[in-house]
Amino acid sequence: MKKTHTFQIPVMGIGFTIDTPFKVAPFGISSVISLGDDMLVDRMRAFYCNKLDIPFIEIAKDDLDRRARRITLYLNLMNRMVKHKFQELKDASFEKGSELTKYFEMLPDMSNLKKEYKRMMEETDSSVIEKIQQWLKDNMEIGSIDVNIMTKLDKANFLKGEQLPQDMNDAHAALRGFAKSDLNSGVVLSAGLSPRLYSYVANFDEFFPDEDEQLNKKIILKVSDYRSALVQGKFLAKKGIWVTEYRVESGLNCGGHAFATDGFLMGPILEEFKQKREELIEEVHEVLNNALEGLGKNRLSKPLELLVTAQGGVGTTSEHNLMLDNYNVDLVGWGTPFLLVPEAVNVDAESFKILSDAGINELYLSDISPIGVPFNSVKGNTKDVEKDQKIADGKPGSTCPSQFLKLYNTEFTEVPICVASKQFQKLKIAELDASETTGEEYQKAYDKITVKSCICAGLVMTAYSENDLLKRSDGVGVSLCPGPNLAYFSKESTLKEMVDHIYGKNNVLNDTYRPHMFSKELGMYIDYLNKEIEESIETLNKKRVKYFEGFKINLNSGIEYYENLISEMKEESDLMKTKFKEELANYKAIIAQIVLPTIETV
Repeated sequence: MKKTHTFQIPVMGIGFTIDTPFKVAPFGISSVISLGDDMLVDRMRAFYCNKLDIPFIEIAKDDLDRRARRITLYLNLMNRMVKHKFQELKDASFEKGSELTKYFEMLPDMSNLKKEYKRMMEETDSSVIEKIQQWLKDNMEIGSIDVNIMTKLDKANFLKGEQLPQDMNDAHAALRGFAKSDLNSGVVLSAGLSPRLYSYVANFDEFFPDEDEQLNKKIILKVSDYRSALVQGKFLAKKGIWVTEYRVESGLNCGGHAFATDGFLMGPILEEFKQKREELIEEVHEVLNNALEGLGKNRLSKPLELLVTAQGGVGTTSEHNLMLDNYNVDLVGWGTPFLLVPEAVNVDAESFKILSDAGINELYLSDISPIGVPFNSVKGNTKDVEKDQKIADGKPGSTCPSQFLKLYNTEFTEVPICVASKQFQKLKIAELDASETTGEEYQKAYDKITVKSCICAGLVMTAYSENDLLKRSDGVGVSLCPGPNLAYFSKESTLKEMVDHIYGKNNVLNDTYRPHMFSKELGMYIDYLNKEIEESIETLNKKRVKYFEGFKINLNSGIEYYENLISEMKEESDLMKTKFKEELANYKAIIAQIVLPTIETV
């Protein structure tokens, strides 16, 4: 299936893209809403109901299923608003500067709709023009309103000290909220396989093929490599659930949480998907049909639609087309650059300035996330400034207003608490103070405790401030989570300007030298390996040594693959190909100089 556009906007943070579909879906552009914070969802629903004079149905605070209900109502409202705006757009005339004209002007030149639009613009016969215009309107498509659930964020919930059933966990409730909505779209499950959540999907008929072998609700998996896709795809297929899309994301060259691979690079990963795509379809289809039969459902006559998409670090038309043409991906995700498109996302003025001014040295892989996964961030973001001031005042930690990351830590309590909370950090610092640690080692341990930031609040705050919904008492700092690609984008762009950049009709890059996305990712993996080696010296074991050895082998294999790929990069300039080749040679030399740690007994 070919979409109206060849790109999509992935989820960014929580608040940045919470209402992005309303802004871009009428133009045929697909995007993703985070279902992480149901309180934000509810307040955004109230905001839009008030703005559009729509009755607001309040969910009682003591309703045990309030999280799912809030999500369902918000998604239904979003669907209603998008469809209404899309119809308004279709009802408009083909006048210069109209929203309808903007829809067609933004389309890629190779699309059938764009070709017919150009033919209409060149036509002189009014009767022919009228027929073409009607055909164009009849064939316009709306962008998909997809949602994202991070599988790791499946906090158990309690009532009067008693843990509620598993289906009341956060991720389970979010999935239920989506399943019961009237959307015909997909849920992106990210952060890895969760057996209990994946099994829960099978509780909803919406995820099973109907009598016409169509899906009302679709499963999209964000994956790091082919093996992961195959394992997860088969797991779900055994439950009778088909994965419609495998969304391949760079392990490090992305925004937000970074789930590094074992040194496997984006190019070789996509190559494996390209070579084994039909094998993936056939294997999973067979498992699915057997499962459907076992469940008393009809076997499918043929495999369902399967898309392979890619995202993470893409920043030029030539890279975009390399994904489409060389790797045969169906869509390319463009995330970070859209943080500089206020027309498409929620971004407050102060955060916008920090983002637009950020260069290579300001963007870094941080340790601020409470879930213990590296987190791409930018120096000087207001949430970290706020956090640092609390530390300076001797009051580190957050009041934990949202409590979504009270997940795993029971070091001091029976019920899990968040490691970014005041409660945890106070207890942990007291434990450190009672130890014999002093001097530099003490400061290092102290910093490791207090570095954790309340990203639950930080990642929603820009949506609150931009829509005048601020009601929190724990500060108003915004956590920013751009990928390293932001260093090469600095100017504010309109939606059309950014889309034109994607399709090669415009250039919104700044003057900073920008290495190819594959080269940038490779450099990040080398830095990551060196950091991992440095931090593991004191706790080194055989397993880690083997991991480092395999990591280095995979990096070298990736370089060899890229050396052969250069001749296939037909849209890149000779200068870019020369620079890429030089950078590969330099990285190969750097890797050769990395001394892996050893253990005498290994």
